[in-house]
Order: sequence, then structure tokens, then C-alpha cells
Amino acid sequence: MATFLTLPVELIADVLSELDLESLITISYLSRRLHDIVSDPSLNPWRKPILHSLRSGQEESVALKHLSVRQIVPRHNWIEILSLASPSFILLEATLPNLKSEEWEECFNRRFLPGWRKWLKDGSWKAAFLGVLHRVYHRSRTSCTSEESWTKYIVLNRNGTANELEAASRGFNPLSIFNEMKLQSNLMHLETRIRLVVQLADVRILAFGTLDRPRSTLTVNPNAHTFLHPPGIDDLQSLRSNRVVTDHGVYPLGPDSADYPGVSPPSIDFSRLTHPLPAPSHRNYPWYTPGGGDKRWLGSGEDEEEGLKWVGGLMIIAQILTPKTHEIGGDWLPLQDLDLVVGAGRSQYASLTWNDLWAIAPWMEERIANKIDGPGLGL
Repeated sequence: MATFLTLPVELIADVLSELDLESLITISYLSRRLHDIVSDPSLNPWRKPILHSLRSGQEESVALKHLSVRQIVPRHNWIEILSLASPSFILLEATLPNLKSEEWEECFNRRFLPGWRKWLKDGSWKAAFLGVLHRVYHRSRTSCTSEESWTKYIVLNRNGTANELEAASRGFNPLSIFNEMKLQSNLMHLETRIRLVVQLADVRILAFGTLDRPRSTLTVNPNAHTFLHPPGIDDLQSLRSNRVVTDHGVYPLGPDSADYPGVSPPSIDFSRLTHPLPAPSHRNYPWYTPGGGDKRWLGSGEDEEEGLKWVGGLMIIAQILTPKTHEIGGDWLPLQDLDLVVGAGRSQYASLTWNDLWAIAPWMEERIANKIDGPGLGL
């Protein structure tokens, strides 16, 4: 032990971070030096075991439930716990810490969509955070829609405009809404394709569209492709990783593209989404996240699977996650198309507004020619 304690504190902290929470708590009381190391916010060996417990579904751990009562654990670790843990754990099991107002605000911004700030009103950030979490917990387990009578969603049109629309929350059915869109666009003969864009702590963003081999570019929706395939992101990823990415299906769109005339890469520096914070299955978003949960890119280059292209409108919604959302609901492929909306735990939805769209896809703000509140062409 004496030899171990003579190592640099950074190396000791790295070794301690490989322990589970229970072992780390125990070892922190073995000596004053170890106690000082685990208590140092700049070293913070707690982060790795905390994230491991959250991502591996070990929230029932007593050590994690009552971590806030231990003064040796730096307070800022609770920002990640409150951003990633399940609502039931936070509301019903965990002993909550005493955080500053700005820390509760950071928790709110990391966990929830920007549009959910409407629930802040005149209360504190702690009250807003816990209040919204109560609403999410309630809606994920019941069909009650009393606090949000209308559900908003975004439609990206093929002419470059976009509409923020709404429908009654009671009985909200995105498949029926999108079928009506297809009927109006004379696309009922095409199969509805659904993509999981990104999953957050409490909701996942879904995109509804249609794929076809169009005879001309007039029916192609370049913004639908751009929303799912951030243009130029593969070049940025290749530069940062010093390797060529060939299997993600993301390629930059250029002004010389035959199918997407006049489209050029956006003037934006891509960075990992942190506000709100994606779930572990999409932790690299907007970059590709390996592991099987990220299925945005099923094609190659400007084409989707089998050389198809997005045609007509693309509808974007927010689906509330429930305890049964991830259960396989039928014989279809998991995490794509009907598996995302048919089955138990897939019938609750929340509003998605312009600010939410800019948060999850900031590159779209300069791509949309006209933002329209409500139906219409915006003429």
C-alpha cells in the first residue's frame, strides 16, 4: 500500500476510478491521503463508476441512491446523475443533494428540450426540474394529457420551408397524421419510413418520411436528407480521428450535386450534443455512435438504402420513453420503421418546437428558407 500511495495523485485517481462505487467508498476511508484524493473535485475518480452504474442499469445500488450524503463526493457529479438517471430513481429512490440554483439550471438544460422551459414560470430551477420530471414520469405511465392538450411537431417541406404544426394530444397518432400528409402529396403508394434520430433521457426524436426513386429532382426533399445526414460531418470526423469513415453513410453535399442543386455545407462547427444530453446509445450525436442503437444512416452518400431518396415532407416528433418502449413490438426490424411507433409504450408524445429543432439539429437553422407557424405555404 505504501508503494501505491507514493504514486502521483493523478495516477492513483485513475486506478481508483476503475472500482465500483461500493469499493470506492470503502477505500476512501483507509487513509487520509486516499480520502484527500477521492475528495478532490479536479481528480474526481467518482465520475467513471457513476456513469457505469447509470449506463448498466444499476440504479438500485444503495451506494448510488445515497451518494449525496457523502461529503467526499464532489457535488458536480450530481449534474450528470440528474441528467441521465431514470425519473423513478430521481423522484422515488435517490436522496437528492443540495445544489445551487445555477447547478439545477444546468441539470434542466442538460436533461430536457429547450421548449420545456415553458414550465419554469416563477419558481426556482429545482422546482422546475422536479416538476417537469414529475410530468414526464406521469405521462410515461398513463394516457393523461391534461397538462399538454396540444402536441406540436415539425414538418420539413421539399421546397425548403418548414411548418410547426399541432394536433390534439388525446389520441395523437403520428402514423395517421403522416398518412394524411402522404395523401395530400399523392404519395400513398409509398411505404412510411421512420428513423430514430436521437434518444435523450426522457424522449426520443423520430422522423417520418417516404423513400422513392424519383424521375426528377422536383419531388426530392434535400432538407430531409440534410436533417438525417449532417452535411460534411464525415470530413470533420475523419480529420479528428485521422481515418476515413466509409461505413456510416454520411457524405457532404456539394453545390455540384445533381440531385441536390444549390446545397452547400453549412457554416457550423459540429460538436457533440450536450444540451440536451443524449442517451448512451447516441452519446456521439451528431456523429455516428457504434453499438446498434444509432440507425439514422442506412444508406450511402446522397442515397438511402437500395439507392432511394427522400421525397415529400419529413415529419419530426418527440416520443416519450416509457418502461416498455424498448420492448420489441412485432416481427419488424428493431429501432426502425414500425418498431418505433407500434407496440406497448409507444403511444405517448411530447411537443417539439423550433427551439428544440435548433438544439438537436443546429445546422438546419440556416437551411430552412421560411419558418411557418401553423399550416400554410408562408407566401
